[in-house]
Amino acid sequence: MSANAQALGASAKWPIVLGPFRIEEPAFLAPMSGVTDIGMRRVAARFGAGLVVSEMVAASFYIAADEQTRLRAEGEGLPIHVVQIAGRDPAAMAEAARLAEDAGAHAIDINMGCPAKRVVGGYAGSALMREPELAVALARETIAAVKVPVSVKMRLGWDADTINAPDLARQLEGEGAALITVHGRTRQQFYKGEADWAAIRAVRDAIGLPLVANGDCNNAEDARKMLAASGADAVMIGRAAVGQPWLVGKIAAALCGRDWREPTPAEKAEAALEHYESLLATFGPEQGVRHARKHLAAYADTAAAEGFGLPRALRAKLVTTADADEAAALLARCWSQQSGNLAGEAA
Repeated sequence: MSANAQALGASAKWPIVLGPFRIEEPAFLAPMSGVTDIGMRRVAARFGAGLVVSEMVAASFYIAADEQTRLRAEGEGLPIHVVQIAGRDPAAMAEAARLAEDAGAHAIDINMGCPAKRVVGGYAGSALMREPELAVALARETIAAVKVPVSVKMRLGWDADTINAPDLARQLEGEGAALITVHGRTRQQFYKGEADWAAIRAVRDAIGLPLVANGDCNNAEDARKMLAASGADAVMIGRAAVGQPWLVGKIAAALCGRDWREPTPAEKAEAALEHYESLLATFGPEQGVRHARKHLAAYADTAAAEGFGLPRALRAKLVTTADADEAAALLARCWSQQSGNLAGEAA
């Protein structure tokens, strides 16, 4: 048993084996549409995330060679490149998986958990929880189409009356799925209330596959409670990592009982700039600065919570400017001055 497995407990399946890869770090970065771009994934991986997953890629758009969709599936520079695909047509999902594999993906993740109306309205994402036979057929075709491992991310069920994640996960294991991730809410909950980590344990009891628990993991203490309640082998961090992608590695280190050296303010600023510059390189200055605004705001908020930050007027400029260079200069300042020393600056 590895040192990480000993720290996590005797029941933990460590390391997680995903195809030819051995994953030693028990905290993963969740796929988030419009958020987990290649820059954010690179930063999270560099700071110790065990696995990072692309933004959701619509199978039909990927097959049609849509440029924006291709960019979402980018994975250059990642130690393990996982592309998440979504759809409801088994043949299209299989073709999209083949294309992603040909483009360098090391693994495919099938989205059966997105609660967004635009996805569910197309009867994909968590809508598949209402059609388990189709969900299984979709996974079967996708798994058969590629040589790389295929994982599935789902919710507990469609609503409180149809908690079918354990049965669906059992069937997916039988089809050859490599790993299952469960968000501890139903689709009808969206992100309301609290994730039910204990409800994920029924999935643990149903399958022998590596299991990842997702939902409301904000820190190491949450992660420990999540693993204890769910019986999962790893945690997946989503919204809490926005503005602090190093958080995933920090949680992984804590779960393994390993010392963690918090990045210095200068290192955090450097990581934020690396992420921002990746967005500019990917989308160009005009689109890149607009695409980055949610991240710029989150980095500014993280810095402020740590006692640094920008004066109010400069923060507003950071998240509204169309000038890519101005945004970069302001972002670089977020960790350069403690908030207690900002009173003399222009408000």
